[in-house]
Amino acid sequence: MGDLLRPRFGAGPSHLERKRLWRLIWMTCPGIGAKRLQCLHEARAGGLEQAWSAAPEDLQAALASARRLGPSELKAFLAYRERIGAEPLSHPITTEERERWSRRRQLLPGDRAMPTAIANLEQPPLQLLWRGKGSLWAALRERQAVAVMGTRQPSRHGMEMARRIGRALAQAGWPVLNGLAEGIDAAAHQGCLEAGGAPIGVIGTPLTSASPRHQRSLQEEVARQGLLISEWAEGTAVKPAHFSLRKRLILALANAVVLVEFPEGSSCQRDAQRAWEKEIPLWVVPGDAGRPAAAGSNQWLQRGATALINTETLIEALGPGPLKRVQAAAASRIEQRLAGREALLLAALGAGASLDELCRRLRSKPQLLSRRLLQLELAGLICSEPGLWWRPRAGASL
Repeated sequence: MGDLLRPRFGAGPSHLERKRLWRLIWMTCPGIGAKRLQCLHEARAGGLEQAWSAAPEDLQAALASARRLGPSELKAFLAYRERIGAEPLSHPITTEERERWSRRRQLLPGDRAMPTAIANLEQPPLQLLWRGKGSLWAALRERQAVAVMGTRQPSRHGMEMARRIGRALAQAGWPVLNGLAEGIDAAAHQGCLEAGGAPIGVIGTPLTSASPRHQRSLQEEVARQGLLISEWAEGTAVKPAHFSLRKRLILALANAVVLVEFPEGSSCQRDAQRAWEKEIPLWVVPGDAGRPAAAGSNQWLQRGATALINTETLIEALGPGPLKRVQAAAASRIEQRLAGREALLLAALGAGASLDELCRRLRSKPQLLSRRLLQLELAGLICSEPGLWWRPRAGASL
């Protein structure tokens, strides 16, 4: 810690780097959690930097709206502060260290990339650590993902439906989001992976761990093809509460929630209630009325949640997902560039022309023109008809 916070040479840290490093210093303080950290940030004009040098009584006063440090916590903090030093950022920061921080896959409150819905939680995380495709954060900042969750012990029908839903969402361009638990969560992600989609797992362990252990291979696949997120640093002891805490992050990132089988009194029941209170669209796969494992999810059909009979209805209601829209926008740009390069050929084509006519108009060889026409057809700008006749495709952006 000391080496990280006391760089020896090079340019000094920028204003944003200073804010980030101060937050990191406080995050490793004994007894300082998210609520206390926020109190310190808001209570003093200079933020966390000024709070560092506060007298013990001023520090306790700043923490009044959260909870003051107990005697043992205060003693541990003062020892930590003495060890780190009064001015831990007084030395310049090295280029190597600056690059190390820019590469680190970690989001802190105050970072521009941190989703607003996460930062505004009643109990925000101290940090979000991640592995995988960072481009997916753009969708998550707009709450453009669909959560699929349910029991760890589903029926065969529940497993198959979760897999179909994951596959359908992936094909429609929607990231599939859940806590990577056994059963329904895992089946939805497997379907998403099979369709080449973007699975997003928010886990209750550090990124380097998996619970249960046999989920590790699926977790690694999610990290390779999508995004794996945790608020717990490497080496953090795993506690049962961590698995329920991750659900608040999932609901903060979800555009809609799909429930697939869970019994009464399960954690999914509470998650469904929170989603309902937040007015997040709630879809439920009807389960066997005589099966206790589906009793909890079936209740939500009586309460007004939308029944999910087939995946087509869900996709029709959601519309194209953010990844499909990005692909469409990229394809449109490619079409426009190609249309620009082939402006003369498209002008010669007019409302339609044969290959012979185009050869005469452009004074070009059939072999060369055929290749160029094929590129335009593959891009969806023109279409061919019998007799080597070509015409613009209806609705193409020429």
